[in-house]
Amino acid sequence: MGKWMNLSMLLSFFLIVSPPSVNALEKKNELSQELQQLVQSEVLLEGALASISVRSASTGELIYDYFGDTRLRPASNMKVVTAATALSTLGENYTFQTDIFTDGNIVWKMLTGNLYVKGKGDPTLMKEDIDELIQVLQKKGITVIRGDLIGDDHWFDDIRYSVDLPWSDETTYYGAAISALTASPNTNYDAGTIIIEVTSGKKVGQKGTISLCPHTNYVDIINNTMTVPENQARSLSINREHGTNQIMIEGDMPINSGKVRERVAVWEPTDYVLQLAKESLEEHGITLLGNRMQGKTPDDATHLAMHQSIPLSKLLIPFMRKSNNGHAETIIKEMGKVKKGEGSWEKGIEVVQSEMKNFGVNINTLVIRDGSGISHVNLTPANEISQLLYSIQFQSWFPTFLDALPIVGGEDSLSTGTLSSRMINTIADGKVKAKTGTLNTVSSLSGYVETTSGETLIFSILLNNVLDGKKAKEVEDKIVIRLASW
Repeated sequence: MGKWMNLSMLLSFFLIVSPPSVNALEKKNELSQELQQLVQSEVLLEGALASISVRSASTGELIYDYFGDTRLRPASNMKVVTAATALSTLGENYTFQTDIFTDGNIVWKMLTGNLYVKGKGDPTLMKEDIDELIQVLQKKGITVIRGDLIGDDHWFDDIRYSVDLPWSDETTYYGAAISALTASPNTNYDAGTIIIEVTSGKKVGQKGTISLCPHTNYVDIINNTMTVPENQARSLSINREHGTNQIMIEGDMPINSGKVRERVAVWEPTDYVLQLAKESLEEHGITLLGNRMQGKTPDDATHLAMHQSIPLSKLLIPFMRKSNNGHAETIIKEMGKVKKGEGSWEKGIEVVQSEMKNFGVNINTLVIRDGSGISHVNLTPANEISQLLYSIQFQSWFPTFLDALPIVGGEDSLSTGTLSSRMINTIADGKVKAKTGTLNTVSSLSGYVETTSGETLIFSILLNNVLDGKKAKEVEDKIVIRLASW
């Protein structure tokens, strides 16, 4: 009787437990079939390549795998790898530092020696921060510097551009040169750039008005603009001559047509900071008798002032949400310097590879050439990105990582970031946090989506060799919307 009772209880257990398990399997198969049909039905993917991976955030189980082990170019989805490595190796509270030293002495109101500005990779340094450093000198009573103003960027190596950055991108804000001593125009922290604003003249026939942020004489502006009647089309171009700081602005600006605003990378960011520092000295009544140049701070130099950046946890927000390439490459070099003693792409990438192993990522199937994903040589399978996104959930810094991702339907332009115009007023609104990626012929999207049942899914979608980037993103959105409704 006891055996029959046990058997009866066991049968009852299976009757209770089995249906949900079978149901879950059926739902999984149903989802896989729908996603398969969705991907294959898209005409734009004919001749293109796709690697798609969907996992359970709670178990890591693969729910959908469409060529998930195929290596494709990730574009800015590479920043997911860089951000996770930075949090793991540098920590959430890591800051960058800029210092001022001298090899002389203060005699009466004169500094009898050189003034050194030593950078340690801070991509958030702005003109206001430089002013605060100079104010420290002013408070010490210095009115004359009897020596040179020297910029020290030796914290990193002297290679300014990642190996695969196209020559044509070097003047763009997203291809700005990387230096341990650099400056940003505003709190988006596009280091090594200057913001140019062009407005029409007050009368037809006049040249347009040009303003710079920060205001500086470091760049040479050639103003060939013309104010035209309101009913004429605007035709304006802003181009920096390669290898110089001469910026040509030309074309027509209709009267009362508002501002045209563009970020342009400067040539040689270390000299850019030195010029801002020289101008700040003048503004604070301090005369520089020597020249400005690059050099190395002596080991026995006297420390005068220091500026510390915002912590990495706060820097990740503009980095990830605005997809800032400069931040990625700076962080790569910083990790190389801190962990390997050399601020280079080579050493930084070694740090990335080491950390990826710890998160269960198969580094033997990856090709990593930079930190931003701007290289067309980078390669990674979608399954490895989804594996990384699964593994990092168990790290203490994961909430910081998650918070830095762009949000579908966020409260403002900063929180939505590069997802600002996508999946709005759909079931995915407010349910998706993900990193976008875009290059010519490449589109990608990887992150987390909360389903209608309250479960979280991890996804990575890499599309390569696409002819229409807009349609590629529509495919990504359709996939994520379907996941959200699961």
